[in-house]
Amino acid sequence: MQSGRVCLREALEAHFFRGEFSVFIKMQFMLLFSRQGKLRLQKWYVPLSDKEKKKITRELVQTVLARKPKMCSFLEWRDLKIVYKRYASLYFCCAIEDQDNELITLEIIHRYVELLDKYFGSVCELDIIFNFEKAYFILDEFLLGGEAQETSKKNVLKAIEQADLLQENIDFQMRLFSGVMVPNMVSESSGLFQTS
Repeated sequence: MQSGRVCLREALEAHFFRGEFSVFIKMQFMLLFSRQGKLRLQKWYVPLSDKEKKKITRELVQTVLARKPKMCSFLEWRDLKIVYKRYASLYFCCAIEDQDNELITLEIIHRYVELLDKYFGSVCELDIIFNFEKAYFILDEFLLGGEAQETSKKNVLKAIEQADLLQENIDFQMRLFSGVMVPNMVSESSGLFQTS
């Protein structure tokens, strides 16, 4: 017999992640921070000043870190709902509008963690620190304007793989034309520098 949590997850995935759900979550922002309160990633989907962003970040990090592990992962804050989940040493924290569904937001957080895990292979905090641009890119492939744009893990990972190949190709060409390549690899006879 399956637990209620597993059944709920399967039901949400059956509807939301297969495109059968008509509810859209409009996320205000997403924060990733460590147990020590160090901000690792922030994505804002509403225009705010830097001062306001820092104030919100400071308040939320303190609030979430002060909560006990057995407490609910949802809290009301200002006129928003805060949904957070801890994975290992990182907290994933999202702000949604009052009428939005917290459980779907938890699934969005979980899907993002799954994408990070697939890309990095057992993701950890150091992966986010040293490859933050990839973490942002994965988030941007998954969420657009605070709403899920692509729910298929396969499609998101395929887009990331294509971007990685493009980046490698660009890096290769930059090294090639800047003269950094080993002379034996590039010669006039290779056809790369032939003129017509």
